[in-house]
Amino acid sequence: MARSIHITTARTMLNSGDPVDISVWKANGEILHLHNVISLRYSFYGGWRNVKILSSSECRKVRDCCIFRVNDLEVFL
Repeated sequence: MARSIHITTARTMLNSGDPVDISVWKANGEILHLHNVISLRYSFYGGWRNVKILSSSECRKVRDCCIFRVNDLEVFL
């Protein structure tokens, strides 16, 4: 049985500033695996956050509702 966490716990993990691995659904349905990322900014009303990939220094904007895995823990709403 897979272990899972609630979205509020996932947000706490992302807001802690520690590097995490996340899996995200893109707008076209593809799955994006981001390894060793930190959260830079979070918009509560917009529902999105900016994450920085530490290995390449690339910044991406992802929606919280599209994050379905954090550190191999399944995220549920």
